[in-house]
Amino acid sequence: MNPILFLVALNILVFFFQLIRPELTRFLGLTPILVLQQPWTIVTNMFVHASFTHILFNMISLYFLGSFLLRLVGESRFMKVYFIGGLAGNFLYILLGPAMIPGVGASGAIFAVGGTLAMMAPRLPVLVFPLPFPVPLWGAMTFFLVVSFFISGIAWQAHLGGFLLGLAAGYYFKRRGGRLFYY
Repeated sequence: MNPILFLVALNILVFFFQLIRPELTRFLGLTPILVLQQPWTIVTNMFVHASFTHILFNMISLYFLGSFLLRLVGESRFMKVYFIGGLAGNFLYILLGPAMIPGVGASGAIFAVGGTLAMMAPRLPVLVFPLPFPVPLWGAMTFFLVVSFFISGIAWQAHLGGFLLGLAAGYYFKRRGGRLFYY
């Protein structure tokens, strides 16, 4: 199975179970002060989402950004960027996030994918709703990162951690002779 479709299906399945058992959000979400008592949440929180719009936008972003990165770097490297980026975002959330508020979502991992692409294909044109024209990927990723700093309830720490990991991964792939696209 395609790893992106697998990740999307797994996220949707977990969200479905959250709708049936809302207490799963606290059990699987990453609460910084509880991380030593609930170490599994460093991974499980990447599959838990706060609302329908949260999972919808994350899965749309994962599908489009992930599909492009998967073609550039292959399955193994894609999965490494995704999961290590999610972990990097989670560690930054543990360090800088609110101690008692669970962090949930795949955003740190998705920002890692976007950061990798922004380094490898910075001028790739992407459509950003509601703009009627394409913008360069690096600009779109930077815009969404900066906006997340100013919206209450968004774990900007996870976004930043994932994005920084993604930039480092993209730089690594460029230095190792990966296929590059200069749109």
